[in-house]
Amino acid sequence: MSSAEISSDSPIGIMHAGNVGIKLEIVVIPVSGVDHMKRFHGDLGWRFEIDCTAKDDCHLTQFAAVGCS
Repeated sequence: MSSAEISSDSPIGIMHAGNVGIKLEIVVIPVSGVDHMKRFHGDLGWRFEIDCTAKDDCHLTQFAAVGCS
C-alpha cells in the first residue's frame, strides 16, 4: 500500500498516511452569534487574527489555536 491509500481491509475506509505529514489548517464553522463565538474562543486562549465583512452576508473571523504550528 502506498503512503496515502485508503485501506480496503478497514470497514470504514481509514486513511493511512504513512510518512506524509498531515495537519489541520482551516475549519469553517457557521455560527449564529459572532460576538459569542469570539468570547468563547478568546476564553479558550486562542489567538485572534482576523475579523472582516467580505460581503453584506459574509462575516469572516479567524482564530488560531495557541501552541499549534
